[in-house]
Amino acid sequence: MIREWKAKAEKELERITDSPSFEAGCMAQEVIGHRFSDIELSPGELKRLDDMLSRRLNSEPLQYILGKWEFYGLEFFVGEGVLIPRQDTETLVDTALKLLKAVRLPKIADLCSGSGCIAVALEKELEKAENQGDIAAVEKHDEAKKYLEKNLRLHNSKVRLFVGDVLDEKTADEYSNLDMIVSNPPYLTAQDMKNLQKEVRFEPKEALFGDDDGLLFYKGISRIWRKALKPGGYIVFEIGFEQAKDVSGILLGCGYSDVAVVKDLCGKDRVVYGKKAD
Repeated sequence: MIREWKAKAEKELERITDSPSFEAGCMAQEVIGHRFSDIELSPGELKRLDDMLSRRLNSEPLQYILGKWEFYGLEFFVGEGVLIPRQDTETLVDTALKLLKAVRLPKIADLCSGSGCIAVALEKELEKAENQGDIAAVEKHDEAKKYLEKNLRLHNSKVRLFVGDVLDEKTADEYSNLDMIVSNPPYLTAQDMKNLQKEVRFEPKEALFGDDDGLLFYKGISRIWRKALKPGGYIVFEIGFEQAKDVSGILLGCGYSDVAVVKDLCGKDRVVYGKKAD
């Protein structure tokens, strides 16, 4: 019975998560869908559920086990080699949309795009406002690119994928007159990497590590991509909650104005943005 399996799974999951009932329910739904909660499981269904539970008890992220995750009301494929979309990052999308409110047909580049969740969320929200954007998703790594391509197909997206290194000036040279640059770059420090939770260790290091001080990408993108912005265009970063002062200083040092910090729903500094002088 599925009820018996869920009870067993919840008890075992208590060792590794604060949400055992939710996680067991996610696995059950993935295998049996929305059928009645007291159904008999086939041998194949039981084996699949037990395999999923075993992977989770080995600290593999639930999102990788399910193969997809929700972000900004949309579903995205995820798996080994791509950063898992997080609710914190929705603050970046919210901020970008507010700054774009008065911009018609905005031209946007999403740097270090990963799964493409930011670019696609922006596209869909702009479409709701009947304000179709021209959005490019820039990603360097092959494994992440595979998921980005799948997610663009999943959402019938017009976001354009560009394969390139955002810290290479040649990549930035491909763009001009952007209304906005958005980025959730790697920003963990060397110390952060040493203290990672077991689950996070499954995610790609290249999507997490931002050099010893965590600031490599903020420094490089702010300098290299400034010329790609039109006057009055914005650069919008997600940050680690202790990086607001440093990233604000980087933007000011690179000549951006109107630099501001935005907090997430937990009240932590989560986004820093600046404006290219008119």
